[in-house]
Amino acid sequence: MSVINQPTTDKMYEAKIRPVRLWLYVLALFVLLMVMIGGATRLTDSGLSITEWKPISGAIPPLSLQDWNAEFDAYKQIPEYEQINKGMSLAEFKGIFWWEWGHRFLGRFIGLVFLIPFLVFLFQRRLDWKLAPSLAVLFFLGGFQGFLGWWMVSSGLSERVDVSQYRLAAHLGAACVLFISIIWVARRLRPAQVMWVQKGWPALIAGLGLLVFLQIVAGAFVAGLDAGFSHNTWPLMAGKFVPSGLAMLDPLWINSFENIITVQFNHRMIAYLIFVVVVGLTWRAWNKTQFDGVHGWMATIAILTLVQVILGVLTLIYVVPLYLALAHQVTAFVLIGAITAYLSDMYKQS
Repeated sequence: MSVINQPTTDKMYEAKIRPVRLWLYVLALFVLLMVMIGGATRLTDSGLSITEWKPISGAIPPLSLQDWNAEFDAYKQIPEYEQINKGMSLAEFKGIFWWEWGHRFLGRFIGLVFLIPFLVFLFQRRLDWKLAPSLAVLFFLGGFQGFLGWWMVSSGLSERVDVSQYRLAAHLGAACVLFISIIWVARRLRPAQVMWVQKGWPALIAGLGLLVFLQIVAGAFVAGLDAGFSHNTWPLMAGKFVPSGLAMLDPLWINSFENIITVQFNHRMIAYLIFVVVVGLTWRAWNKTQFDGVHGWMATIAILTLVQVILGVLTLIYVVPLYLALAHQVTAFVLIGAITAYLSDMYKQS
C-alpha cells in the first residue's frame, strides 16, 4: 500500500513546497538587484552620502528643505566632501543621496520579503523542522549584510575619501554567500532526478565555484581601488602581458590588495584560469553526458563564462561605463548561481 501511495504523497509534498521554493527564488532575485544597485552606488561615488545608520527612521527620506539641508550639512563634515566634492550644489547632493538611500531601502524591503512570507508559510504549515536550520542561516546572513554595509560605509567617514577595499570585499563576498545559499536551499526543495554522476565530478564543480567566488572577491578589490580605470588595454597592460610594478609595495603580499596594477593583473589571471577550467569541464561533460539531464547546467555555465569574459574585456577597454560594469557584476553572480544549482542538483539526486 505504501508503494502505491508514494506518487500521490510526492505530488502532495510538491504542491505544498512549491510556493516556498518560488519565495526563495524571488529572494535571490532581490539579492541580485541589491548587488546591482550596490554596484551603481559604488560607481557613482554615492556610498558616503548618508553618514548615519538609522535602521528604522532611515527608511523615510528627507521630506522638506530643512531635512535635505540637514543631510547635506552632515555630508559636508566628511573628508569626501572637503577633498573631492567641495562646492557641490544641493541638487547634485540629491543625485548621490538617492542611490545610497535606494540601496539601503531595498535592504530593508528584502527583510520584509523574507519575514512576511515566512510567517505566512509557518501559519500554513508549509515549513517543516528540516528546513529550520537552513532558513535560520539565511536570516542570519541577511541581517549580517546590513551590519557589514554600515561597517563598510563607516570606514570612509573620518579619514578616507572612500570606503576600505577590504570592507567592500567582505560586503560583496557576504552578499555572494547569501545569494548562493538561497539558490542551494531552493534547489534542494526540487524533486530528485535519477541521473548518472561520475565519482569526483561534484568536487570539480565545487572547485570551479570556489574559483568564481575568489574572482568575485578579487573584483571587489578592483572596484574598491578604482583599478579598472587604469591600464585600459587588452590583452596587454602597458604594452606587456606581465606589467612592471607588480611588486612595488612592501611587504610583498600587500600588493595583491593595495597595488592597483597587481590587483587588476590578478583579476585578469584568475579570469583566464576560470576560462580554461570551464573549457576543460565542458568538454568532459559533453563527452560523458552530452549535457543530458542535470548536466545541461554545464552548457549554461560555459555560455555564462564566455559572456562574462567578453563583458570584462569591454568594461576595461571602454573605461568602466556604468551599464557594462553592472552587467559584468551581475553576470558573475548569475554564473556562480548556476554553478550552485548544478552542484545542488547533483547532490539532491544522490
